[in-house]
Amino acid sequence: MKKNIHPAWMRATVVCACGNTFETFATKELLKIELCSKCHPHFTGQQRIVDTGGQVERFMRRMAKATPAKADAPAASEETVKEPAPTP
Repeated sequence: MKKNIHPAWMRATVVCACGNTFETFATKELLKIELCSKCHPHFTGQQRIVDTGGQVERFMRRMAKATPAKADAPAASEETVKEPAPTP
């Protein structure tokens, strides 16, 4: 096997976005993470409510903008119906 091809294995400090820190071993000295066992809902048993109302409102606004453009074109029901020509 080749020697000196593996990265250095050192003690690392892990910092979570919630403020929790702990130590482990890794190839970097500092690891920044967004979720840890102290703040992840699976481990804490707390359920977070995700606000999807903003997404729905944004979609409805886009649909409202698109609807007036279609309203300018005459609808099929509003078109005049031509009578068939009389047969001789």
